[in-house]
Order: sequence, then C-alpha cells, then structure tokens
Amino acid sequence: MKKLLLIILLAVVCVPAPAQWMRKPTPNDTLQSVRVLDNGNVVYSIYAPKAHIVSLAGDAMPWGQNIEAKEHDNGVWTIEVPNVKPGVYRYHFVVDGLPVYDPKAPATTELTATAVVAPTGNEFFAYRRDIPHGAMAVRSYESRTIGETRTMRVWTPAGYEKGRQKLPVLYLIHGGGDTDTSWPNAGAAGNILDNLLAEGRIQPMIVVMPNGTIAGPNVQDEVAPFAKDMVTDIIPFVESNYRVLTDKDHRAIAGLSMGGMETMETAFQNIDLFSYVWVLSSSFSPMANPAQEAERLQVAARAAKMNKSFKLLVFTQGGPSDIAYRNCENTRKELDKAGVNYLYEENAQEGHSWGTWRADLYNLAQRIFK
Repeated sequence: MKKLLLIILLAVVCVPAPAQWMRKPTPNDTLQSVRVLDNGNVVYSIYAPKAHIVSLAGDAMPWGQNIEAKEHDNGVWTIEVPNVKPGVYRYHFVVDGLPVYDPKAPATTELTATAVVAPTGNEFFAYRRDIPHGAMAVRSYESRTIGETRTMRVWTPAGYEKGRQKLPVLYLIHGGGDTDTSWPNAGAAGNILDNLLAEGRIQPMIVVMPNGTIAGPNVQDEVAPFAKDMVTDIIPFVESNYRVLTDKDHRAIAGLSMGGMETMETAFQNIDLFSYVWVLSSSFSPMANPAQEAERLQVAARAAKMNKSFKLLVFTQGGPSDIAYRNCENTRKELDKAGVNYLYEENAQEGHSWGTWRADLYNLAQRIFK
C-alpha cells in the first residue's frame, strides 16, 4: 500500500501543470487598454483593484482639462477622453501618484506608450497591412563631440537590404525634452514614409532621426554642441555605414521646435552641406535677441551663398496658436532684412503639436530630392 501511494505521489509531482491552472483569472486577462468609440471618444483602461486614485497623463489628455477616472466594481479604472482627433498620442497612467506605463500596450517597455488613433485606417500616418514596410533600426555611434555613446533611429525603405542603389538622406530632428524615439513613435515617421513610398509620392531615401537632446542647463546650450555632433559624428557615421549619396543636393535637414533651432544652427553655418532645410515650429532662440542671433550666425554676410545653395528653405507653423508663432515672425523679419530667400507655410492648424509635425513630414518628404 505504501509503495502504491509513493508511485501515485511521484506521478502527480512529475506531471507538469500549466501555470494558469494555479492562478485565478482577472479582468486584466482580456482588458483592452485603449478603445476608440464610434463617437470619436477614446477610452483608456488599467486594472488597478487596490488603487485609490488613477489619472492619465501625456499627449492624450487635452490641455487644461481634468477628466476624472471611473472605478468599476471589477477593479478596472477607465478615463474617457472626448472628441479625439485622428493622431498618435503618447500617454501613461498615474496610479496613486506613481507614473505607470500601460502594461497592456504591445511591446511597451518605456514609461510612455503610444496609441495610434486612426478611425478609418486610411489616415496618412496609419499603419497599412497591404504595403511593403521599411526597417526602423536603432544605431549606436561614438560621439567625439559630446564624449559618449549615443543612439539614432534610421529608417530605410522597403527593399533597401537587397538593393545596390545609393540613396539621398533626410536628417530629421525632434523637439526639446524628447529623444530619437520621438519621431518613430509619436511622429509615426515609419508609417508616413512607408505609405508615401508605396504610393509613389516620394523618392526612395534614408531618414536619420538622431538624438538632439544633450544635458545642459537650458535648451540653447544643447543647440551648438548638437550642430557640431551632426557635422563631425552623425553624418560621417551614416555615410560610412549606409549606401548614401554624399553631395549636398542629396542631403536634407529638418527639425521641430528645439530641433528647428538645431537645424538652423547646423545649416546656416554649414551651407555647403544641405540643399533642403525645413524649420518646423521654431525660430532663433526665444531667449535671445533675434537681431543678435542673426548677427552671430552671420546671416547677412552669408545670405547670397544661402540663396544659391539652398534649393528650399522653408519655415512652417501650426497656426497662430503655435507657441513659436511670434518668435518665428521675428526671426523671419531678420531674414527679410538680410535678403534671405525662404518659403513660409502653415500646413496644419494644430498648434505646437505632433498633429502639426506629422503633417509637416508628410508634406516635406514629397518635396525634397526632386
């Protein structure tokens, strides 16, 4: 009898049991953390049964609004944001004062997840399943300028790996407080470029999205070192590691907000490097006198050379509500005095936001390298 009991016990111990059998199911198992409703509202949800206060933070929350989270009996909290325009929104939850990334967001390992709100799926920034997709690589390089290992994101078009053709390059810079993850995520750069290329609207190109943020006491202190890093380290790294054309007619630079300042700093002092320069929602440093900045960058002395070298110098704004609107006006007045040729455009009336900058990328990508 004892021998039989021992055999039974060994059999029970040796039979593997799925872990799910030992765990009580919860609403989190089937929870959909982001839902787009038919009325245009978006519902964000998190399972936090022991929480006392839950809120939502990030681009998903409208400016100046406090939307109360609703606690349900099953431990799920929901925040319903009304009338959300199609777009890409960064967000995270705040649970009892602690920032928490969305644990249900696919492949999210950072604090801020990204939700693509595309009701029809035909929006220019939406992911499309019916087209080939390029690659978005994370590349590390040694910055001699800054003295550290830094990263950049590099988009290559579908089929690049099997090709032999050398391609032009767009250097695309994010804004203050962000990193090289911003254009691929909040900017939906990969989706926008994939869609445009599949539709034959853009030339095959490589798009480099470097990290424009450098530790410093203020934004202006980041601009000059980044411009040097671009010329000394970033461009040489790209041209050594990718099949790219290396003349100025096949090189473009664009940046938003702080990245726009870095764009001007780089292009205005290295006029022979670029034929296409796009300044998005930006200006000379808002902390400096525009006339003094124009003098520092020798705009008047370099105007004739800039007019000859730049095929397109474009300033864009997100309408009068863009916080850089007035500063950009003052900057353009200095360019006018110096006789610099440029275009001014307002592609989207969405202020100083990713809604504006995604529209900017959609527009500028179709006009460069023509």
